[in-house]
Amino acid sequence: MFKNRNKIVLTEKEEEIMKLLWEHGPMFVRQMVEYYNEPKPHVNTVSTLVRILEQKGYVGHEAVGGSHRYHAIARMEDFRRKTFGELIRNYFGNSYMGAVSALVEEEKISVDELKKLIEQVEKGRKEV
Repeated sequence: MFKNRNKIVLTEKEEEIMKLLWEHGPMFVRQMVEYYNEPKPHVNTVSTLVRILEQKGYVGHEAVGGSHRYHAIARMEDFRRKTFGELIRNYFGNSYMGAVSALVEEEKISVDELKKLIEQVEKGRKEV
């Protein structure tokens, strides 16, 4: 699927375009520009970013008239899984427990939410 499967590296601007395509589906560059807040980027800027994503293998296009309608080839789930794994490896010593502990320490997750997670894990194990 990806030309470089080992590393999924997106700039912040590339990630914005991927999110647009995942959320809104195939579209032309001018349509993408309309989703940006003011000040909107120039059409040429967005076009360049889309072509870079296409070269990376994350975006494809179909010719429509004299233009191209772009669509995501890469799935959001693949990016989420890969980048989350890299986050855990790089910042938590490959410890998912360490990541959850950090969320608890920073009060980003409540005890009730943790209990729900435990229930989900236990329910998942029973179904296997």
